[in-house]
Amino acid sequence: MTASRPKVVIIGAGFGGLAAAQALRKAPVDVTLIDKRNHHLFQPLLYQVATAALSPADIAAPIRAILAGNRNTRVLLDRVEGVDTARKEVRLASGAVTSYDWLILATGARHSYFGRDDWAEHAPGIKTIDDATAVRRKVLLALERAETETNLERRKALLTFVVIGGGPTGVEMAGAIAELARKSVSRDFRSITPQCSRVILIEGGERLLAAFPPDLSAEAKTAIEKLGVEVRLDGRVTALGPDHVRVGDEIIATHTAIWAAGVQASPAAQWLGAECDAAGRVIVGANLRPPGHDDIFVIGDTASCAGPDGRPLPGVAPVAKQQGRHVAAMIMDRSARPFRYRDYGNLATIGRRAAVIHFGRLRLSGFPAWALWCVAHIWFLVGFRSRIIVGLNWLWNYLTFARSARLITGEIA
Repeated sequence: MTASRPKVVIIGAGFGGLAAAQALRKAPVDVTLIDKRNHHLFQPLLYQVATAALSPADIAAPIRAILAGNRNTRVLLDRVEGVDTARKEVRLASGAVTSYDWLILATGARHSYFGRDDWAEHAPGIKTIDDATAVRRKVLLALERAETETNLERRKALLTFVVIGGGPTGVEMAGAIAELARKSVSRDFRSITPQCSRVILIEGGERLLAAFPPDLSAEAKTAIEKLGVEVRLDGRVTALGPDHVRVGDEIIATHTAIWAAGVQASPAAQWLGAECDAAGRVIVGANLRPPGHDDIFVIGDTASCAGPDGRPLPGVAPVAKQQGRHVAAMIMDRSARPFRYRDYGNLATIGRRAAVIHFGRLRLSGFPAWALWCVAHIWFLVGFRSRIIVGLNWLWNYLTFARSARLITGEIA
């Protein structure tokens, strides 16, 4: 590090933060990247860890290894406690203070239970590896306990899986659980048959995959129902407990509920004292800066940035990566040009051999969409090794229905 060079601090090693760091690797600046975890995670495939199709190491890589070739970059494993914008300092949980000339906030998002945080204990979401392995444990334990349960009502509840939220994560999760419970593991048990398990997908809106065109949403609903998933549209969850989900006046007995219904941004807006939207995202202008902070950029899930249609851009990896590269370019040439997002479309897989893709005028569904979805996700994985392993795992799963990561870790109560 050189004292005379501008100091760029990046908080968060997600898609946006890493894209910015990589774009600055040859710039005459000193970069400090801070994250509370030591790994970068490919979040779009977390649901496959949660359903035992992949192991955590298949979709994560150490941050230091990814940035090992960036001579101007150092990595700090620490938690940010706040930002002093007047002194241009970042306060860390360790007690250290890191000064900056440019600050990039790419801190991502966490689950939102819409004011019912007490539901988190009973309906976990998946945003981290710890979340995914906890859900995997919950699903696999339910199957194991159902194998020896003699009470028919309790056995039925153990084999009922409820996914709350009909966006891409919810649809992908429901489809994967259906395949896991009905195809991949039922043949390994003696009491469980494919007909024993029940998977319910609850969506509060009028259709699944609301970001997709209506015809693709309808195709997705048809495809996931073919997997045996029960779809409940216009379903409002009114109560959650350890052994039930209440939807309106109906009580569904279940020991496995999974949350995929909403996200809440990190406390970045509080750190800056900046205006935020209902989800806690910092409202930024076209230059990705919050008003009054010319030396600070906010990107990815942390930012609420209006697209060409006036609506906030979606919290997806392509947005974060493009924003990360854009702010790096602005730091290098000290410009204030507006950010323009290039939309390469939406993808969602529904299960084995089924997916939907929307690329402008191009709309695909079924097997061709699934094949393209596989290629796209393998391509964007970090590291050649990860691409090879995931590709081989998917091929093996496709041919055999096997789930090689079906491990229950920790003591069994």
